[in-house]
Amino acid sequence: MSIVLALALVSQGVVQTFSEYKTVNGLQSSAEQNLPLGPAASQIAIKQLGTNGGGFFNVNSAHPFENPTPFSNFLEMLAILIIPAALCYTFGKMVGDTRQGWTLLIVMTIIFVALLSVAVWSEQGGNPAFAAMGIDQTQTNINPGGNMEGKEVRFGIVNSALWATATTAASNGSVNSMHDSYMPLGGLVTMWLMQLGEIIYGGVGSGLYGMLAFVIIAVFVSGLMVGRTPEYLGKKIEAYEMKMASIMILIPVFVVLTGTAVALMSEAGRATIYNPSTHGFSEVLYAFSSAGNNNGSAFAGLGANTPFYNTILGFAMLIARYWLAIPALAIAGSLASKKKVPAGAGTLPTHTPLFIAWLIGVIVIVGALSFLPALALGPIVEHLMVFK
Repeated sequence: MSIVLALALVSQGVVQTFSEYKTVNGLQSSAEQNLPLGPAASQIAIKQLGTNGGGFFNVNSAHPFENPTPFSNFLEMLAILIIPAALCYTFGKMVGDTRQGWTLLIVMTIIFVALLSVAVWSEQGGNPAFAAMGIDQTQTNINPGGNMEGKEVRFGIVNSALWATATTAASNGSVNSMHDSYMPLGGLVTMWLMQLGEIIYGGVGSGLYGMLAFVIIAVFVSGLMVGRTPEYLGKKIEAYEMKMASIMILIPVFVVLTGTAVALMSEAGRATIYNPSTHGFSEVLYAFSSAGNNNGSAFAGLGANTPFYNTILGFAMLIARYWLAIPALAIAGSLASKKKVPAGAGTLPTHTPLFIAWLIGVIVIVGALSFLPALALGPIVEHLMVFK
């Protein structure tokens, strides 16, 4: 897949060479400019398919040598999600019921489309501060309209918001626009997708087992509501599985909120917050949401290249990458050792529209209750201040 994608990117103009930097004359002046080169296409293909996200050039996929055309932009966005999304179907095949896999994929897609719609609506609505200065933000044939700050004109608002949603839904972190320049609700979407644990497609494999933790909680709660022992895929969900699933959900919450609080209370953490008030808070919250959920994108207004942030964000990444795998493996081992129970009249079907709606509700409620107070101090109150 990496070879095929690399060749497709080269066909669109992504550089792929071992040549040295080229010195050229500018189009509008005689001043010389050094053009960075390198084996970019092959590296981009690998990092996009592997949901890594580290850009070959400094501005990542906003750079024309890394992402020159709308078609290359589509291919790179597709590469972020194609393997994580496909693993839902793989899961269904492995458990002998493809309906289970389709259920997870539908839940992920519904949440993804809903949050994407919020991001596009927020960015297309424009910035009232620009309107006060008489800047025309109306969408026309020659004007993309809306909030184009931090976005490439060759991609526009929709493709920028789509990438921002995809890269934070997965544990990718690559960007084709600057998330720090998004309107408050657009920035909230990117933060909240990470704070959910990147279960909306997620990373290769990690998104699936994160979503299954929510499935176990949804099944357990519904079982308590009807007075039956919860079951999933014919295996009884008992206290042990519920504890491990709770740990999987609580670890990122603890890391993100504790890290944000420590940074805001310490002098070293506040020293490099260059934007005041609510947006500065959002930048710190975003940094720990990204590190604590293994993403890698950033609100770039925070000066994070300091001993304090390098250390504390490094510990957050270490916890996010490894500690979550332990309870996930514990759940797998526990369920594998249990005998399969035949489905009965009182068994909750986990492939129906009712369960899809129930699972979405559990995800939204758990995610909102965990981070709503922090989001209220950051992007939510910033939105109210901007549109007062």
